[in-house]
Amino acid sequence: MTRKNVAAVRLVERDEAAEVVELPEELRVSLAGIAGVAREGLLAMGATVGLMVMHEMMNAEMTAKVGAAKHAKLADREANWHGDAPGSVVLGGRRVPTERPRGRTTDGREIELGTYAQFTNDDLLSELVMERMLAGVATRRHVRVNEPVGDKLEAAARSTSRSSVSRRFKAATQAGLDELMSRDLSELKLAALMLDGVHFAEACCVVALAICVDGTKVPVGLWLGDTENKTLVTNLLADLVDRGLSADGGLLVVIDGAKALAAAVRNVFGSAALIQRCTLHKRRNVRDHLPKDQAWVDRKLAAAFANENTTHGERACRDLARQLEDRWPDAAASLREGLEDMFTVRRLGINGRLAATLTNTNCIESMISIARDTTHNVKRWRDGKMIKRWCAAGMLNAERSFRRLKGHKQMPALIAALERHVEAVTPACDTEQVA
Repeated sequence: MTRKNVAAVRLVERDEAAEVVELPEELRVSLAGIAGVAREGLLAMGATVGLMVMHEMMNAEMTAKVGAAKHAKLADREANWHGDAPGSVVLGGRRVPTERPRGRTTDGREIELGTYAQFTNDDLLSELVMERMLAGVATRRHVRVNEPVGDKLEAAARSTSRSSVSRRFKAATQAGLDELMSRDLSELKLAALMLDGVHFAEACCVVALAICVDGTKVPVGLWLGDTENKTLVTNLLADLVDRGLSADGGLLVVIDGAKALAAAVRNVFGSAALIQRCTLHKRRNVRDHLPKDQAWVDRKLAAAFANENTTHGERACRDLARQLEDRWPDAAASLREGLEDMFTVRRLGINGRLAATLTNTNCIESMISIARDTTHNVKRWRDGKMIKRWCAAGMLNAERSFRRLKGHKQMPALIAALERHVEAVTPACDTEQVA
């Protein structure tokens, strides 16, 4: 049996390391610092190495702007090194103190370093706080989920307290709300608009989701009140119009069936907007008026709403209402209410996947569901401003995961149908009389 010669591995003490390998003095000092923090974990060592690299980058930038010789006062220089200054940078979810090189021009102006400005940018910390809060990390737990940076850096770290995290999140959500409520809608080519309400404590936010002609979904606004009343929805729609939303080419508005929503839509957009009520809400409302052993009613109602022939579908619904009239009169009344708005999309000639998508409010309810999940850690709603900030944060968080509308390839057919509708309801202009 052949024996292999394997080099022996010998462990050395830290004091012996310098004798084992001859290294330059600066490198030995750096390695000693890294070796010390390496015992606290790989991430902590990475933080220390990262700070070293950052200092080298700042020194390199200052050298490029001032010159290599730090202490030389050369006559042809336009700037000189001016020692170091205390500062802080964002690292692993906190601010840690550091030193940065300084330089001044010959006329006394401070030289700014782009590298330092990037590493000290407060937006980095605000974005991290925002991500964690939206993911459900409580303010008191932010310190625990921070990346390890070593005991020395951790002891000197700042911006990790509950109040600091809360202030940053409040500022970030306010910025998000301002961005949402100032979006320019004049550049959006809209085909549809979905409206729905979401309740927080005793308040109600009516939210709006726009659907563009290419099938993309865009949150466009919210309005706070106590209920989904006509005034609240009218104010929201008026704000959207002020920011450029137009129904001149026709607009399909999908709502859950609330009368206030329909009244506000007609009040703001007139006959240019077509209302499609959510068929799922209608089925649920009728079902709630019936005992559980009457499931056959829901099956018939679902088949009627899926009928591509709107005349036959409406007739089936009215026949079903007559069947329910004597024994379940309230269920029959619920079925008849707003029945003509249940077939708007199919009346436009839209079927298939796009019809299945636009005959209910699932798209906007999905956004609302994410907004609710975002706020599950909130135990006390202090005021309306807080509600609006959190609601906007949830809407914008949902927007990041949006995909194009199911059936978006059929959008040209919808746009053409809306244009035909507008032409039909727009009074013809008497050109001879105008002349």
